[in-house]
Amino acid sequence: MTRQILPIAALLLGSAFLLFAGGVNALILPVRGTGEGFSAFSLGLLGTGWAVGYVLGCILTPRLVARVGHIRSFSVLASIAGLSVLLSLLLITPWAWIPLRAMSGFCFAGAAMIVEGWLSERSDANSRGTIFGVYMAINLFATTAGQMVLTTGDPMGHVFFVYAAMFYMLALIPTAVSSSASPKPLIQARLNLNELYQNSPVSAVSAFFVGISNGTFGTLAAVYAMGIGLELQTVALFASLPLLAGAVAQVPIGMLSDLVDRRLVLLAMVLVALSAELALVIVQPGDTAIVLLAVAILGAAIFTMYPLLLAHANDHASPEKYVLTTGSLLLVFGIGAIFGPLIAGIAIETIGPSGLFVTMATAHVLIAAYSLWRITVQKPVPFEEKAIFVATSPTRTATPQTAELAPQPENVSVEVHEG
Repeated sequence: MTRQILPIAALLLGSAFLLFAGGVNALILPVRGTGEGFSAFSLGLLGTGWAVGYVLGCILTPRLVARVGHIRSFSVLASIAGLSVLLSLLLITPWAWIPLRAMSGFCFAGAAMIVEGWLSERSDANSRGTIFGVYMAINLFATTAGQMVLTTGDPMGHVFFVYAAMFYMLALIPTAVSSSASPKPLIQARLNLNELYQNSPVSAVSAFFVGISNGTFGTLAAVYAMGIGLELQTVALFASLPLLAGAVAQVPIGMLSDLVDRRLVLLAMVLVALSAELALVIVQPGDTAIVLLAVAILGAAIFTMYPLLLAHANDHASPEKYVLTTGSLLLVFGIGAIFGPLIAGIAIETIGPSGLFVTMATAHVLIAAYSLWRITVQKPVPFEEKAIFVATSPTRTATPQTAELAPQPENVSVEVHEG
């Protein structure tokens, strides 16, 4: 394993710095914004801005890389991401933070794409599984560490903004000094809704609502936690535990979905999510341990839904279309993530913190209704025709390059569209 990982250690380190900075930045903004008295609607717009920037980054970064190369592109993107964090410290107003968050999302997506493309180039059929697993573990650890670092100080100061900017800058160094040759052109995400829907209606429709749900939670979980009076240390746990639970749950859920109709597994996860959401809305437990348990169960459900949808879409796609199917599905998810925080922000303004889970529960009810209907009109995919389930990041960090880096059956050939 060491022989496989050592040559790409610089790239993995750069990715760890990038995800750590992203973890800090994603949590400090809603926490600080709540402390500054920003409305839930404006904080929801931060998530909308991030999602818009992230989708545009997935679409446009391949063109930038084709023009100036991988190293220069990564350096520019990481630098601008760091600049956006520092400007957020200087301009403490939601109307500055929203475009700056969009800028950060664009840069983050582009930088992640470059790292993943590089890693994919350095892996082969024998090492891809190991490299992908290590990459996913490092990203999860770095994101969680970035969020948990907020427990070490006062979010109303400047320190955490500086930390995020510093680690964006640190991400520059490993790739800049790496001797690895630049990889082949990046895959450009392309949105073909008609083809995606014809291929897998459940995946196409549900990905939009999963984007609403997960985008909402990723943006406003801290707002809910602070709204019900949790301490800062518990707020960080509230945001981090679902990520860890989602990562742990992917292996058993993926194995189960390989054996039975994935739509049934999706429905089971929706029911689990709804149970946790209803508990947090109706019961509203005052015991912190119960709150954390409920949100961990919620994370195990919501962060396994997108990988299930991706596997189900690939069940209906020819092997050479796997990566392109992933790109389209990712963009549908991203479009949902644009609307989710906006809707939830209005809900929180209207009915209070529980508006977060009312929004998410509504999205999950719609997923369940549509999936049940599709189960009645279309038979499941035969076991022998199923694609492999591949665990993906439980955070909003997947890019089209993630699919290329992930382990694939030996007969899969990847189509590459230069930007």
